[in-house]
Amino acid sequence: MKIRIKGNSLRYRLTKSDVETFSRNGYIEEAIDFGNHMLIYALQQNNLNNLSVILENNKMTLFMPKVMANEWDASDRVGFEYRYNNLFLLVEKDFKCLDNVAEDQSDNYPNPLSKPA
Repeated sequence: MKIRIKGNSLRYRLTKSDVETFSRNGYIEEAIDFGNHMLIYALQQNNLNNLSVILENNKMTLFMPKVMANEWDASDRVGFEYRYNNLFLLVEKDFKCLDNVAEDQSDNYPNPLSKPA
């Protein structure tokens, strides 16, 4: 799972196995170690109607309604977005890049814009 932050937007991108884990467990998290602090970022299912997020104790948790999570795992839907207060939230499947990158992309979803081999 990756996060992208720019201005007042927050995007979570999940690989195939991330989506499977999230669908099965209702929760997934990753962490980054800054040396003297850790930042944990998590995605958690809930029973609300829209995406929402909280940040407390060095942990950022984005909440996704169970109904969205079930649809997301069982379909080709790329993701969901929502404006939460002043913050734009986006959760999406992570596609393979169209250009050559050093990052391992073997667990990413096929890019719909790629040409067949």
